Amino acid sequence: MIRDLHDNYVTDTPLVHEDQGELSLHFGFPTIQSRMLKADPARLVLDYTRTMMGFLLFQPRPERIAMIGLGGGSLAKYCRLKLPDSDFTAIEISPEVIALRKAFAVPEDGSRFRIVCADGADFMRRKIETFDVLLLDGFDSGGQPGQLCTSAFYDHCHAALRAGGIFVVNLCADDPACSSHIARIDESFYGKTLVVEADEGENKIVFSCKGASFPPTFKELTERLRALEAAHPVELERTAQKILRREQARRGGRKRRR
Repeated sequence: MIRDLHDNYVTDTPLVHEDQGELSLHFGFPTIQSRMLKADPARLVLDYTRTMMGFLLFQPRPERIAMIGLGGGSLAKYCRLKLPDSDFTAIEISPEVIALRKAFAVPEDGSRFRIVCADGADFMRRKIETFDVLLLDGFDSGGQPGQLCTSAFYDHCHAALRAGGIFVVNLCADDPACSSHIARIDESFYGKTLVVEADEGENKIVFSCKGASFPPTFKELTERLRALEAAHPVELERTAQKILRREQARRGGRKRRR
């Protein structure tokens, strides 16, 4: 469905807008949920999606990936193309969003790729499977749904990860509850949390780790960056620099408090 978008227009129905070879998904205007280049559907156009792929610096070869919130499928398409050996499950609550998968060139379900229509909070609570990477990018017309930002939900996400697993969350920096969400995530993951800002838009990306030394050392990050960068055009070096600066600042703060 192609519709004209107007200022301050908000709806629970996903809207698709096409302009100059780009397709974008909205629940209102001007906020963009997803953006796709029709000539290159798997390219990560929005900066925050490239930052979220920074999970590769912690989990370079994940066997199982789950993502809550499909949107236009930007991360799903990238992982399917660039991590073909990884098993990928996307959990999306909206049948209307899933119905747009063909418009956004999201691959059909297969043995290692699938989209499940379900509430992400319910899916995590059941803990049917465990994952190496869990991506959370779930939004609707009102922002991030309440069930996807409770302490219990974050606890369930922690439980659904394997040892050393990575939880990656996209948050709106201008959301008044953003700091509270980060604090809950940090508590559920026992302080093994780093937050970096995307360069474009108002997004904060939270990286949390289950039960391992976190974050990796400078040497480990450098070695992983060298091995990954050529295959993954997602500005991993920039994300690594942000992670290192954030960790240095955090350690500096700890020293001052002593």
